[in-house]
Amino acid sequence: NAARNALGDSGDEQRLIRTILRRGFRFVGTVREEVQISEAGAIAAMEQSKPGSRIPARPSIAVLPFVNLSGDPDQDYFADGMVEDIITGLSRIRWLFVIARNSSFTYKGRAVDVKQVGRELGVRYVLEG
Repeated sequence: NAARNALGDSGDEQRLIRTILRRGFRFVGTVREEVQISEAGAIAAMEQSKPGSRIPARPSIAVLPFVNLSGDPDQDYFADGMVEDIITGLSRIRWLFVIARNSSFTYKGRAVDVKQVGRELGVRYVLEG
C-alpha cells in the first residue's frame, strides 16, 4: 500500500501501520511536532492566537435554524429538515468548514445578531432564514 511504501514499513513488520482485521488500518507510530518558526511565522501565529480571531483560514459557515413562518407548530420539522439538508450538503464540500447542527441549533427560537453568532461560532458566514 502507498502509505506503507512512503513510510518504509512492510506489511509483515507493521511497525508504523497496523492492519485491523475487517476494519482497515491504524497508524501506530510515534508522532512528534517539530517547530521551526521564522520571525514572520511567529508574528502570524501570535495574530491568530488573539481573542476574536478564531475564524479558520478556509471559508466557514454556520446554518442557523429557519423560522417556521406558517404559524403551524407541526411544520417545525419541515424547517428543521431543510436546515439539516443544507448542512449535510454543504459539509460534502471539502474546502468548506461547516458548523455542526448541534452547535447551530442552540440558537433556535432566539433573536440573534448574525455578526455575534459568527464570532461565537468562529465562522465567516452565517445563513439564516
